[in-house]
Amino acid sequence: MLSSYCSHSLSQRPVLAPLFKFRVPSRPHSFSLDQSSRIFQPIPKLSNKNWKISCFRHEGFSPENPKSEHIEHFLSEELVQPEFKKPSAGRRDWKSTLQEAADAGLGAVGSRWTVPWTAETILQVMLLWVAAFWFIGSWMIPFAAHMSGFSKESLTFRGQALFSLVTDVTEGLAGIAILHRCLSRFHPLPSDWFKFNLRGKWLFDVVLGCLMFPVVNRLSQFNLSLLPLMPCTPATLSSVEQSILARDPVAMALYAVVVSVCAPVWEEIVFRGFLLPSLTKYMPVWCAILVSSVAFALAHFNVQRMLPLIFLGMVMGVIFARSRNLLSSMLLHSLWNGFVFLDLMR
Repeated sequence: MLSSYCSHSLSQRPVLAPLFKFRVPSRPHSFSLDQSSRIFQPIPKLSNKNWKISCFRHEGFSPENPKSEHIEHFLSEELVQPEFKKPSAGRRDWKSTLQEAADAGLGAVGSRWTVPWTAETILQVMLLWVAAFWFIGSWMIPFAAHMSGFSKESLTFRGQALFSLVTDVTEGLAGIAILHRCLSRFHPLPSDWFKFNLRGKWLFDVVLGCLMFPVVNRLSQFNLSLLPLMPCTPATLSSVEQSILARDPVAMALYAVVVSVCAPVWEEIVFRGFLLPSLTKYMPVWCAILVSSVAFALAHFNVQRMLPLIFLGMVMGVIFARSRNLLSSMLLHSLWNGFVFLDLMR
């Protein structure tokens, strides 16, 4: 229908020049125009597609302006199509650039682990660890102290520091025992599980992680402004703070071992060594880093410290995922706890 209309409209167009040979006075040679000849030989033959598009675009033109319609027929396809192609090409370039940047960022955290167990084992390990943590710290060690004829409150600063060290070591050993028992049927484990390696460039990542400490500190202040302590909550000092105020060097050294050695070792084994890689069976690495960081923050049972702990867990998760080395996240964890401990001593 479109082509027939074009033929009809073309038949009724005014004749621009007679279809006979004529000579241009200013040129020594002649050329002819007829139905079988080409117009301006250097211009390639127009396709049917171009002809139909031209007819469609100018079918509403009045015969009073035939010149513009006649000239439009000689526009090549290269002169018409770029106005439609350029915006789409720009969008493709913009999307491809973002995609390349995202792939580079996600590729920096490494690939997924080979996980031989299922979600049931992951849930079993974490529930047993939480139960052991609560039972040992709240019941077993206090009951053992009571059976020995003393309580934590009656101890000196050094005795309380030793009490905390024994509790922390017992909880760590219990967590490692749970991991060994639940994962024993999957031995031997893949080579990238629970690696401790002094070689590699992971120290550079640890240094970069230390540059995030001011951000963690600012998040801690922001979290406290969002969720401040209730006015009715009594302001009590922990045993660590009491030992620091008393300036007992032995107690302070014991607490330094607890916060800078014991806690980073067993917490990193559980959250970065086991939980984070296990989650990569069901989600991307970056998502596993986020979920394990939230679990790490929840395990501290402190709402006023949720945001900084989540961010710190993500930083340690990225460093561990890049290096596949638990020493990197343990060292960064230890440095952060040491930074907090030294800040309390000021």
